[in-house]
Amino acid sequence: MEPGNITSRACNVITEKLDSIPSEQPKCMIYRVHSHLRKVNDDAYEPEIIAIGPYHRDKTNLKMLEEHKFSYLNLLLQRKNENIEMYASTIGRLQHEARKCYAEPIELGPSEFTEMLVIDGCFIIELVLKYNMVHLRGTNDPIFQMEWIMNSLQRDLMLFENQIPFFILVRLFDLIHEPVPDQHNGQLMVNLFFSFFKNLYPGKVSSENLNPNRDTIKHLLDLIHSHWFPTPSNLLRFGEETSHIRKSGRLIKTATGLRKANVKFRRNEGSSVTTMFDVGYNNGTILMAPMTIEYRTECFLRNLIAFEQYLQDSQTTFVTDYVKLLDCLIDSSGDVEVLSRFGIIDNWLGDYEVVANMVNKLTDSVASPGKHFIYGKLVEIVNSHCKILGNRWMEMLRRNYWNSPWATISIIAAAFLLLLSIAQTVSSTLQVV
Repeated sequence: MEPGNITSRACNVITEKLDSIPSEQPKCMIYRVHSHLRKVNDDAYEPEIIAIGPYHRDKTNLKMLEEHKFSYLNLLLQRKNENIEMYASTIGRLQHEARKCYAEPIELGPSEFTEMLVIDGCFIIELVLKYNMVHLRGTNDPIFQMEWIMNSLQRDLMLFENQIPFFILVRLFDLIHEPVPDQHNGQLMVNLFFSFFKNLYPGKVSSENLNPNRDTIKHLLDLIHSHWFPTPSNLLRFGEETSHIRKSGRLIKTATGLRKANVKFRRNEGSSVTTMFDVGYNNGTILMAPMTIEYRTECFLRNLIAFEQYLQDSQTTFVTDYVKLLDCLIDSSGDVEVLSRFGIIDNWLGDYEVVANMVNKLTDSVASPGKHFIYGKLVEIVNSHCKILGNRWMEMLRRNYWNSPWATISIIAAAFLLLLSIAQTVSSTLQVV
């Protein structure tokens, strides 16, 4: 083939591909977790018993609840004395917009894709309604008879890859649930979903953080994330100036290292604490809200961190920032024991070493704190405290000589004898004079 023909053909291929690119990049909101995060713990991003959306559809190990989805839909239609046409036609008009929400091409035709959105969306809404309204539950519904199924469902429905767009759930909710007098449907929907996921949170969540504007929520994981924002007034923020914080090594000493530098820890759960992320400092004491660690905690935090990796606003990576801080404080089982002793970690896993390993791996393949690191000021203050030689001496004295009642008595007795000796010397000197 002549060089000119090769060039012309190559130009045509490139032009066709350029023409196929949309003028505006679609606003994707549902991604697959990238391999760098997934390789650390693949299971944390995989559903256990149910597939929602297209990414995990048709996996053989997730067939358990597929029939239950249709059972819930059938009960819904019977209760409302309706047919499926209204739901399918409503969502069918939105399927094109919903398809744009996925970062990867969806190999489903319009009818199949619409079917999936209707079945999955109706199941989610019915499940949440039954969870909050006991009278809607069937007498032989295994989901509400076996606690492990509900625990797995709560876990699976928040996974980053296991989502459908929230605006689909909004439209279905408005069709399924009749409005309650004097209560806006948007606020009610948000409250019902928050109640469903509440026991997944490992720490305190403030009801003041509930955002009734359901139109801004991307999906269920975003709903969970948006309700957990820390209160700016409760953080020692360092804003733009945190860019000088070192990007390699440890930001702050471990919990045991800080104790050696005479830094104390205190459980903080007063009325001023609104979320788990409210970490404070007062006169040599780090104040931290309690955190419960159970078997779903790693999965919960990993998916929120993955979600934050795809956010364009670096100031909303508060989960990642907190886990980075926790990873610095915890390096061994001894550090977990220190934080547990002060009531900051409520360890449901039992083994301190298991918790330490979990925390240390959470930040693997996650970018270092940026200039908006919300604990930048705290790190600066605590590190300054640790540099004061007197604090290290006081902790050494406490650890080596005040660590038992007998040692304390010995120090007091020695000090008393020293004072008597000094007094006797002064008295003898005065008598000579």
